[in-house]
Amino acid sequence: MIFGRTISRFGAAIVGAVLFCSLQALAQNSAQNGTVESKPKADVIFVHANVYTGVPANTPFSSILREEAIALRGDRILAVGKNVEIEKLKGPQTQVIDLSGHFVMPGFNDAHVHLADAGLKKLTVDLTGVKSLDELRNRVLAKVEAAKPGEWIVGGGWDETLWPVKALPSRWDLDEVSSGRPVFLVRIDEHIAVANTRALQLASITLASRDPEGGHIDRNESGEPTGILREMATSAVRAVIPKATREMRQQAITLALADLAEHGVTSAQDCSSVEASCMAWEDFQIYEDLEREGKLTARITEWLPFDLTVDELKTRLESHAQSDLMLHTGMLKGFLDGSLGSHTALLSEPYADDPNNSGLPRYEAPKLNEMAKERVLAGFQLGFHAIGDKGVQMALDAFAEAEKTAREQKVKAANGGDDFRLRVEHAQITTPAQIAQFKQLKVIASVQPSHLLTDMRWAQDRLGPKRVANAYAWAAFLNKGVTLAFGTDYPIEPVSPFRGLYAAVTRKGENGKQEFFPEQKITMDQAIAAYTTGAAFAEFEEKEKGKLVPGMLADFVVLDRDVTAASAEKILATKVLRTVVGGKTVYEAK
Repeated sequence: MIFGRTISRFGAAIVGAVLFCSLQALAQNSAQNGTVESKPKADVIFVHANVYTGVPANTPFSSILREEAIALRGDRILAVGKNVEIEKLKGPQTQVIDLSGHFVMPGFNDAHVHLADAGLKKLTVDLTGVKSLDELRNRVLAKVEAAKPGEWIVGGGWDETLWPVKALPSRWDLDEVSSGRPVFLVRIDEHIAVANTRALQLASITLASRDPEGGHIDRNESGEPTGILREMATSAVRAVIPKATREMRQQAITLALADLAEHGVTSAQDCSSVEASCMAWEDFQIYEDLEREGKLTARITEWLPFDLTVDELKTRLESHAQSDLMLHTGMLKGFLDGSLGSHTALLSEPYADDPNNSGLPRYEAPKLNEMAKERVLAGFQLGFHAIGDKGVQMALDAFAEAEKTAREQKVKAANGGDDFRLRVEHAQITTPAQIAQFKQLKVIASVQPSHLLTDMRWAQDRLGPKRVANAYAWAAFLNKGVTLAFGTDYPIEPVSPFRGLYAAVTRKGENGKQEFFPEQKITMDQAIAAYTTGAAFAEFEEKEKGKLVPGMLADFVVLDRDVTAASAEKILATKVLRTVVGGKTVYEAK
């Protein structure tokens, strides 16, 4: 069985806690004997800080325990307490850093990112935020003029809902600026793309082409492909695009890691490449290289593709030690539907603004249920991308059947317990009955609050007033006792966790004007917990990180303001002053 290797991860936390207790006892005995030579000394001490430990205080003055200083030894926290107490742990070689009263909190653990895609977007045509079709075409033209003959023009990030004319681009729009070069541009949500005529020709997508399973080719009145490809229909074009070199992928990942560090993200749960459905195993090998070189600046839990065979999955799992707290493989990621913005999320009833469409399923339920059961019985954690309520229900039904069979066969979860920590990624459109089922099955809602800042402009158009009232229902999940794990879906949204905190506690647009069902707001303490302890729990690592207490990993961030006391509009402007991973500073503001 594979569980023993996973359990070993938890041993490190226990050893750290035992070591700390032993050192404390030794120090106390030495003090009683009138000696201080044996008192444990810290490698680094941070003093004069406003330390938000993440530990409930249960006092009238604060809901979370606050302290003044942190002592580190190796990659773990040795002690947290008052300045005068922590300064006693100073030795001849101890580095002392004065934080001048700044706010310190556990490092952010982004529970849903795509790092290679994020970095590659920086190296291709970045269309994020373009305000019109003309602006998109101009950016493509600039790339075409600088490109080599025959070179593919690829990129992404466009969002037609930002344009004055909210119509999807077409192949003909791109043909006019591409000079015969193939062009392929992915929408901001990564679930549809537009290809020009040359790209369609190379992919053999013609008038006679049929829709692939789980995909759709948009056509005009004459049946000709318009260039818009939805979900699995993009695969034919992706298959003929020259693959990024290893050097380019490493450059991309390095850029993405720098982005994480600058924004206080110390852990990332990564489906590195969306375009390959998390199958870019080369990316994981690049992480291994970076780790060996001492250049891995965030803890990475890399997801594996649900569609691989169990034997293939076991081979990948066994290729890298699960006890490695900087890098290891994690859950299996499967896609059940698409996105709301692209009208491909799977709904139980048609879209309000597209009454002949209910979205695109990726699986038939019987096949999904059988595959889920097989993989849970093999010891794997599952996480299903499901945005629409029908997609969410498919996930819950598959989980229920898999868990029932696992318990009947006395199969244990990945940590050796009976809590399988199955996850729904996104869970944007839900019903009260489904939220109750999340609780019953102990399913984790892995959500990205910053999506609301984008989707609130058009979500009601897609769903209508009744369904939209149950969308992005973070308070309802918490009120029912469901674990929330927060992420960003970077690069679909910026990696900044402060956008997520702002969205979670305000339910307002970034300009502070539009408000979206404020009854689903949560508190700042709850939002921080979802980004730290909740995200750690979702990857079986709550004994390692998420709180600033002795024995835990020394992963934390220093901010320029106390986000628990800042006004809503100030949260978005928060800056990271320092990011610490395993006791090492990986980012410091200049």
